[in-house]
Amino acid sequence: MERFAMQNLKKWKNKDNRKPLVIRGARQVGKTWLMKEFGENEYEQTAYVNFESSKRLKSLFVDDFDIQRIITALQIETGIQINAKNTLILFDEVQEAEGAITSLKYFYENAPQYHIIAAGSLLGVALHQKTSFPVGKVEFLQLYPLSFFEFLLAMGQKPLLDLLNNKDWPLIKSFREKYIQYLRQYYYIGGMPEVVRSFKNNNNFQEVRDIQKQILSAYEQDFSKHAPHGIVPRIRMLWNSIPAQLAKENKKFIYKVVKTGARAKDYELALSWLTDCGLAYKVTRSSKPGIPLKAYEDNHAFKLFVVDVGLLAAMGDIDVKTLLEGNLIFEEFKGALTEQYVLQQIKTISDMAIHYWSAERSASEIDFLVQYAGAVIPVEVKAGENLQAKSLKAFCQKYSPSLAIRTSMSDYRKESWLINIPLYAIGKLTSIIKKQNGK
Repeated sequence: MERFAMQNLKKWKNKDNRKPLVIRGARQVGKTWLMKEFGENEYEQTAYVNFESSKRLKSLFVDDFDIQRIITALQIETGIQINAKNTLILFDEVQEAEGAITSLKYFYENAPQYHIIAAGSLLGVALHQKTSFPVGKVEFLQLYPLSFFEFLLAMGQKPLLDLLNNKDWPLIKSFREKYIQYLRQYYYIGGMPEVVRSFKNNNNFQEVRDIQKQILSAYEQDFSKHAPHGIVPRIRMLWNSIPAQLAKENKKFIYKVVKTGARAKDYELALSWLTDCGLAYKVTRSSKPGIPLKAYEDNHAFKLFVVDVGLLAAMGDIDVKTLLEGNLIFEEFKGALTEQYVLQQIKTISDMAIHYWSAERSASEIDFLVQYAGAVIPVEVKAGENLQAKSLKAFCQKYSPSLAIRTSMSDYRKESWLINIPLYAIGKLTSIIKKQNGK
């Protein structure tokens, strides 16, 4: 399976002033596989330690951060003679060993010759629990489920991906049914590596759903195992309410949908836990399209999505028959699967801030407002063929953005005031923005 993040790892390896790398991402998005695959392909040997399962090394960093002592312990544990020139050191579930995250600072300052990568499913949670973190001494890489483009590669459809990368829109239009076929599959399967691998090998949709349910069950077990005991029931209620929240016409998160009489302050910790561990994405409202968008953030209004479109389909018990009924799957949950899909693709773009916009005194709303390359761009998501864009038109008349994007089932076309990108090509958003803005 090919992951685009592998190219980031290769660039990291060849940097002159390389810092220890921290890979963040939700459980089961493929962090361990990516690190090990990188080690196997790019180094003579890999010293891998999982601090969740290695009880002997959990206290390794408690007394001091002497690098030679740490290296000796790693050699004994892994059976590998660590050589800085040819060995990749991997710390998995790094948040499980006290001081392991802090040790990265001393690797950078006292032994920068070592190539070291750390990863953890609950790193975000650990960082909010007063864990000492080596600010400025590490680099970060965020890993998400497979994007639709990576899914095409996994399905052996590199020519279709090459066509998208070349942006040959007339030829792309000729193969639109093929793209839509794979997009339907992606909505149901999603991008969790284990699920994609299963479908690639066995082409069995029931097996796909079974694995998705197992992953969801594992997440629920994580709530009980890792979250503070007092907020576990609230985490569960928040998590399980997301499909219903997204099925509303107005997808703004409402606490009363979670539980009658629920208030924001009762669920703040539960919400933080879900977002910190990467299981939920919080997209806040921006009151106006100013730069930076964060300056106009309204933290009281937000939409909440899950980590993967396939898992959302599983949570909502979308039947596999929906795949066969035209383009019905794109409109499920009142278009929630489509909005989830678009967000998931945009999330993989680094240096792109994502919010949404709604008017103060009207029903006008823009699904996503993104800040990229010095511009703020509205992105309207259309699940079906109804391409009326009243909110987008009203937004453009009010704020006159340099570019407006609509993504839908329609083919690529450029109009005087907007560009329509097919849903299956939304991964090319950044190159379209750059071309339009002359960058």
